[in-house]
Amino acid sequence: MSKEYVYSICGMCSVRCPIQVEVVDGKAEYVQGNPHAAGLMGSLCPRGAAGPALTHDDERPQYPMIREGERGEGKWKRVSWDEALDYVADKLTAIQEKYGKDSVLFSDRGGPFRDFYRAFLRGIGTANYNNHDSACARNVQNAALSVFGFGRKGVSYDLKNAKHVILQQRNIFEAVNVAEVNNLLDAMGKGCKLSVIDIRANVPATKADNFFMIRPGTDYGFNLAVINTLINEDLYDKKFVADWMEDFDKLKEFVQPYTPEWAEEETGIKADAIRDFCRQLAEAAPSVLWHPGWMTARYGDSFYMTRTIYIINSLLGAIGAQGGLPFMNKPGDVGAKGLNSFMNLYPKPEGKRVDGVGWMDGRKHFDAGPGLVHLAYEAAESGAPYPVKAYIVNRHDPLMAFPDSADVKSMWDDIELIVAPTFSWSDTAWNADVVLPISPFLERDDTIMTKNGPKPGFVMRKRAMQPIYDTKAIWEIYAGLAKRMGLSELDYDNIEDIWKFQLEGTGVSLEDFDEKGFVTLASEPLYKPVKEGSFKTPSGKIQIIDAKLEADGLPSLKPYESPERPPMDKFRITFGRCVLHTQGHTVNNKLLFERMSENTLWINTERAKAIGIEDGEYVNVTGNGHTGSIRAFVTDFIHPEAIFMIHGFGHTLPVESRAKGKGVADNELMPKGIRKYDKCGGAVSMQEHFVSVTKA
Repeated sequence: MSKEYVYSICGMCSVRCPIQVEVVDGKAEYVQGNPHAAGLMGSLCPRGAAGPALTHDDERPQYPMIREGERGEGKWKRVSWDEALDYVADKLTAIQEKYGKDSVLFSDRGGPFRDFYRAFLRGIGTANYNNHDSACARNVQNAALSVFGFGRKGVSYDLKNAKHVILQQRNIFEAVNVAEVNNLLDAMGKGCKLSVIDIRANVPATKADNFFMIRPGTDYGFNLAVINTLINEDLYDKKFVADWMEDFDKLKEFVQPYTPEWAEEETGIKADAIRDFCRQLAEAAPSVLWHPGWMTARYGDSFYMTRTIYIINSLLGAIGAQGGLPFMNKPGDVGAKGLNSFMNLYPKPEGKRVDGVGWMDGRKHFDAGPGLVHLAYEAAESGAPYPVKAYIVNRHDPLMAFPDSADVKSMWDDIELIVAPTFSWSDTAWNADVVLPISPFLERDDTIMTKNGPKPGFVMRKRAMQPIYDTKAIWEIYAGLAKRMGLSELDYDNIEDIWKFQLEGTGVSLEDFDEKGFVTLASEPLYKPVKEGSFKTPSGKIQIIDAKLEADGLPSLKPYESPERPPMDKFRITFGRCVLHTQGHTVNNKLLFERMSENTLWINTERAKAIGIEDGEYVNVTGNGHTGSIRAFVTDFIHPEAIFMIHGFGHTLPVESRAKGKGVADNELMPKGIRKYDKCGGAVSMQEHFVSVTKA
């Protein structure tokens, strides 16, 4: 028996924790957190530990396929990789010749491994790169830009040194980043306070010093009352504000109507509790970390909720502060050279984005990087401003991520080619024309990733075992397409040459990764002070009034509007994550399915009693002409106006024998919901829908 240990990177969620894989006789047997990685302490979440079950799942795509029947009919022809890549390359070439370079749309889940295939997109000349973020954190990104002039990743979260952490639309203990969990628990062990603002008592709420069970959709109002209190009670950092905030007087005037007493009527949170909370914040400042949110594609004003979070952090002097939101460090900040980019091999495409981001009236203020994919779907449906005729959906499942899958599919009807590179079956892959199976993370290597932070560095994903099916790494797929489409600069046939290209001139060698699986570029954490140039706004300061927003006809300081209350006998639908599953793609994982096979419906005790529902019984939840059966979890610890379920269940595909028919798909209860989005932040407003609940 031979045994070895391979350092790599987990691929079970978007956090991508460094891992150590125990390989016995060429087979990955056991996965744990990389013991050398800061914050992990060798630990890993259940999803990462279930990585081998993904590898050995015989229900995942095992070879390339081309559709033979109608889309979604499930009739496939098995083909070789040469046949599949030839087919895709020929189709892409023909479509671009007929409709133009920009007729190709691409979307992914974002992340640090995009450089190679984004270079491919530049090489073929399309401007239309998108990611999934309009179903996730796009409001956060655009809120950060509107306040600081840089995006959400311009600051980090110094949880381990914080004295007070506030979670609002961020569930650290269930939507897990292992290092963040460990760092926060360590901080709490040293006296850090935790406050949670949510419509239900999630796991963080059970550990919190302050839990505010807020009326759904009133988060922005709560935050305005906090700003009112911090300013009117002189609890803010006057020097920081005087030095680094522009138009503070306009903010002060704007928040005057939004008193704690007003907020009590609107949010259900007691005025005295709000005042006491604000005094706690001031006491801990500047080591206060009010998280700006992660998945904020929720309400019509979630952009303003996040924008006010950034403003509150600024009022407390937490921007750039240890224990607050320090500035993110890149390799250049610590005197190192960053990785070489394949994207620099090709010029930026000259075409305008099909989603209108960056050039269309009302959309000029949005971050143009990944655009807004739901607006690209609208363009595909209408043909304006130009046709979208090919769509590559890379490791991404829009039909489960966005509301109302039938409506989303209808928006794709005029797209002539849909290609799904994927490591698991999904609704999107099932409705594609070509499936290109990606090797799961234990079977694939990838481009080297840069890990920015207090101590920036490079991390390597190495293949721990050979693929057991006819699957390929992501770089292999796009290198194969590049070769067929005349992009010789991307025609690679081994990962070592890709790594060498990335590392050239950095002073880092491939051998430097052998000891720990990563290379750190700084010996000590760097905390950069706020200084001239820290903020990328026109004034060089934190801006209350954003000229780009205003130019698009949108207010920087939006008067609060009370959210609609549910109609009689209905509930606002809300949803979230859990530690056992990553959206929908882990539900069919054998190990994780055994531990959580279906979702449950959180419902308030008094509301359940009025309907005659008892804890643990199956009920029907109905919306958008869709009804699903789900087990009720009756509790006092959810707001009476809302119901809640974990996202990602309700699978219907025959190829997923375990997940099929288990639980309810929340996205199917949101009629045409992809067309309802936050015009300021860009994210879809998924919790602006109401459902009914009845006895089964």
